Amino acid sequence: MILCRPAIPDDLPDLVEGNQGIAQETENLTLSKSTLSSGIEAVFDDANRGAYWVATDDHGIIGQLLITFEWSDWRNGQIWWIQSVYVWPRARRQGVFRTLLAKITEQAQQAGVVELRLYAETTNDKAHKTYLNQGFETGHYQVFAKPLKTN
Repeated sequence: MILCRPAIPDDLPDLVEGNQGIAQETENLTLSKSTLSSGIEAVFDDANRGAYWVATDDHGIIGQLLITFEWSDWRNGQIWWIQSVYVWPRARRQGVFRTLLAKITEQAQQAGVVELRLYAETTNDKAHKTYLNQGFETGHYQVFAKPLKTN
């Protein structure tokens, strides 16, 4: 049985592993364990930065995601961004993301959130298909990034 819960600081090693997995599998990047650990700890230290959620089974953590927050002045409401989505390889195709998303959707509705958003690598067709199958629509925005600091 898959259970979902807010992540706790003791989950740090698994969250680091999950984020390293995302980067390696989707972008062929190797991320610094130290930088990741500090970045994840910063979320635990300040709830305004976001909230990690994990999916677990009898053997431990099998999925994760991070929620971050955006205020929409146009909609006079909060948008939750879903980031850092990862399902451990041994648990894929078993409904882990679907279960996490259902829990996040429930939490968002209770909090009065106006929309859930996420982004994916442009070439990550599996993720695109999964998100579309879960009710997400292709947005009419294109994301741009301007790096200001390198780690």
